[in-house]
Amino acid sequence: MLTLTFLGVGSAFAKRNYHSNVLFEAWSKGPQQQSEPDDVLLVDMGAYGPLALHQLKDRPGFEYLRHEGYCYYPKLRRIFITHTHADHIGGLEELAFMNTFVFTDPATGKGFKPQIISSINILVNLWDQSLKGGLSTIQGKYALLQDYFYILALRPGEPGRERFLIDKRYQFRIFPTDHVQIERKYDWPSYGLHVTDLRTQQTAFFSGDTRFDYEVYRPMMEPTVLCFHDVQLYPQMTSVHALLSELQTMPPEVKQKTVLYHYGDNWDDPTFQQIPTEFAGWAKPQERYVLFG
Repeated sequence: MLTLTFLGVGSAFAKRNYHSNVLFEAWSKGPQQQSEPDDVLLVDMGAYGPLALHQLKDRPGFEYLRHEGYCYYPKLRRIFITHTHADHIGGLEELAFMNTFVFTDPATGKGFKPQIISSINILVNLWDQSLKGGLSTIQGKYALLQDYFYILALRPGEPGRERFLIDKRYQFRIFPTDHVQIERKYDWPSYGLHVTDLRTQQTAFFSGDTRFDYEVYRPMMEPTVLCFHDVQLYPQMTSVHALLSELQTMPPEVKQKTVLYHYGDNWDDPTFQQIPTEFAGWAKPQERYVLFG
């Protein structure tokens, strides 16, 4: 079984529902029969990620994340980064420092190092342009990204180098998203996830941050069991997200299996009351979705 839980479902500027970061959990028997999953993948760790995880650890079924009042970050063994905006990476410094200095192994004194996964260009930019300022200095030494994480650098476009597995059963293939254009499409690195259960060949679609690009995503979205797509509720000609009005042009059968996330704080305005019937609904924060049984 593979489940998906949104730590939060809000946009970059949302204050009510945290940022849209996601926890994938692989189970051999399921959350009703197991105290914790067999494998865990965190997708993004935004500025509100630590607060969201602090809340999530106290919810029924997520007790395995709790340790002496903290969220026990060593349970988050793998972290995938979709892109380098702060609502997707702003909490990584806390996670890295706590794994290094708070959650040390009493026997060895060494901290915990999770695996960090993304395209090689994102990982280079992540360190040089975002994390280096806070993490590069440890008492008595200069540090690098590999001092905090085991690195898995993916290479999009190279067969077999654009994907990774969790629990040996679930394949995550990254694809470029049209999030921010500098001069041309896809020239600023940003990625979504196409997830496959290798046992049943069922698939799920997770857009990441993207402008509306349905004709490109159609081959992934049409056959899938469930889609998760970011949405922007207000119209904007220069938007870097899919507008609700654009998503409404998708075929009805696709909309009915598409859950909308990354929405603003006005999502519950009566203006949008038709969304739960037109689509598969608004993404629910901190509740598990079963992708594959």
